[in-house]
Amino acid sequence: MSLRVLFATSELVPLIKTGGLADVSAALPDALARRGHRVTVMLPGYGALLDQRGPTREIGRFSLMGESVSIRAGRLGRLDVWYVDAPGRFHRDGGAYADAAGRDFGDNAERFAIFCRAIVATLAASARSAPFDVLHLNDWQTGLAAPLARQLPNPPRVVFGIHNLAYQGRFDRQVFERLELPGQWWSPDAVEFHGDLSFLKAGIGFADAITTVSPSYAREIKTALHGEGLDGLLRQRANVLFGIVNGIDTCIWNPATDAHLVHRFTCGDLSARARNKPALQHELGLAVDTGAPLLGMITRLAYQKGIDLVIEALPRILELGAQLIVLGRGDHHHEAALAAAAAQSPDRIAFLARLDEGLAHRIEAGADVFVMPSRYEPCGLNQMYSQRYGCIPVVRRTGGLADTVTPSSGFAFDDPSPRALGECLADAIAVFRDRDAWHTLMRNGMARDFSWQHSASAYEAVYQGGVAHA
Repeated sequence: MSLRVLFATSELVPLIKTGGLADVSAALPDALARRGHRVTVMLPGYGALLDQRGPTREIGRFSLMGESVSIRAGRLGRLDVWYVDAPGRFHRDGGAYADAAGRDFGDNAERFAIFCRAIVATLAASARSAPFDVLHLNDWQTGLAAPLARQLPNPPRVVFGIHNLAYQGRFDRQVFERLELPGQWWSPDAVEFHGDLSFLKAGIGFADAITTVSPSYAREIKTALHGEGLDGLLRQRANVLFGIVNGIDTCIWNPATDAHLVHRFTCGDLSARARNKPALQHELGLAVDTGAPLLGMITRLAYQKGIDLVIEALPRILELGAQLIVLGRGDHHHEAALAAAAAQSPDRIAFLARLDEGLAHRIEAGADVFVMPSRYEPCGLNQMYSQRYGCIPVVRRTGGLADTVTPSSGFAFDDPSPRALGECLADAIAVFRDRDAWHTLMRNGMARDFSWQHSASAYEAVYQGGVAHA
């Protein structure tokens, strides 16, 4: 049965991205469309998109919270994309949520409340001619659309996706009043959360089904340790909470065709892959030593990602004879520590404080080991990219990392400590010295199917009111 799906998101590759949500928002709708469903992606019309989004046409106009809002339809590859064009809220310098200096916009509550109202106004207008069967909301920026949609005469099935429970869209009571929401919603049974308005809680509480991005993370967020204060509500709604592992874009992440690589390769030709390692070492100024285990990280430099564990484990990493590449931006003190370590050992440590898509691909293709010691990780994508590229992941056993890294293709540890990380790296490097065993790990990882097709079928089941099977 073909479904008409409105997929609402605040980020979409290649237009605007701050994290994995943007990748999912492009890949999952595309996979669903390939399965015969009619999927429309709805996105704020950020000013930064105006030159990228191509021609659009106005398909609706509404007055929302005192502002004139236009809905503009366009195309992005195979996808229909509808932009919520509210110039006073979205045409500004900076990114999706913050200005060029990284400061959150002071009116984010109003901005995304307008986005949510536009989603529901569009549903209402479409109901007269081409109604949607499913409204798929994603993260806190869309959360208010869940209770708003419930007010429609014949609402579609509402699915709310949690990509990271830590980001909740919390605002004070005065903001709640400014948003002109129904007074009865100010209740612990609705959108009030410890004296604040929570967009995320609205989505969780009012959706027909809730998804998150791995089975392990779905279990973890029902506990006090990982539930961010919402574990009680999530336990209450456990019968409609589904964990579905994200897929990856196997066209973009394909070592046989990747234009970013110096040497393309396949699972059957690991000698071609091996030539990427000295090329990467040379590119980054490391000692060109193919016998030294080369560790790679592509990460946000944040406590969640365990970057502090890596910094504290640097003496052990060097003691093991390894080299380390870290690509990413984040906390200033982590950046400073990595820069100092790279300056002290420039032939062994390379730190690139930037985002660089091409280099990210070359790290996956040239490094021997990919390091992901996250304290929590809803899903994670790099551990899947790594296996597809023959780079062996060393991860902390949590969330999606626990679900996607197996002993046949990688290594995992439990305790979030520098010592546990160092011991796991030592185990990996011991196997690295056995070339036959290492090549078996590489081939096992490269043979795994991380495409979106299996995950898309699980979302399809949720949309149809069944039980996800991924």
